[in-house]
Amino acid sequence: MEWTVLSFAAKWLHAPRSSLVYRDVFEQDDYREDSELLAALWELLDEADFVIAQNGKRFDMKKIRARMVMQGFPPFSPIGVIDTLLIAKKIFGFTSNKLEWLADKLSKVKKRAHRKFPGFELWVQCLAGNKAAHKEMRLYNIDDILSLEGTYLSLRPWADGHPNLAAFYPDDGQARCPKCGSANLTKRGFTFTNVSKYQRYCCDSCGGWSRSRYTLNTKQQRSNLLAN
Repeated sequence: MEWTVLSFAAKWLHAPRSSLVYRDVFEQDDYREDSELLAALWELLDEADFVIAQNGKRFDMKKIRARMVMQGFPPFSPIGVIDTLLIAKKIFGFTSNKLEWLADKLSKVKKRAHRKFPGFELWVQCLAGNKAAHKEMRLYNIDDILSLEGTYLSLRPWADGHPNLAAFYPDDGQARCPKCGSANLTKRGFTFTNVSKYQRYCCDSCGGWSRSRYTLNTKQQRSNLLAN
């Protein structure tokens, strides 16, 4: 039998917990019919600029696209994926890169362990119509989103190559942090390439570092620099 989507949870970054969206198929007669659930997920993804996910590039987004094309959905609008697993692997040397371990150390909300239905048993019991398993799946999904958000916000200031969120703000003449979009920046020294000098900034909101796009030294100063 072909796999289907049983449930999903999502929220907008920094939005209150009360705004979190959770959908599942357990009120339906046929748990394998996921078209209405996918329609709700499609609307969210089509509106978003980025999706934050643990192992999202390799697993979640590919699985979502697979089910959507099989159910006849058109592509949602192009979306970026900020993958906390890839950030953890690239920047850090943690004992584990699993969300359960990361959230335990980095997030106020911890990833829920479904001890009553360990391992894949939770999914088996959900398909069997077990109401306790349905409740556990809901709580598991919700805590997954909240623990992911906390983990991401801890990792974000350190992330190399993070999408430049400042580009999504109106042009109000303010320099903004490329990681979080805050204009609350402090000039903190300079950074250098082989031929150029740039103003360096530290974000007082998220703690991330950035630099100006334009060089501070003159064309003549650059031309006077010798190459190794």
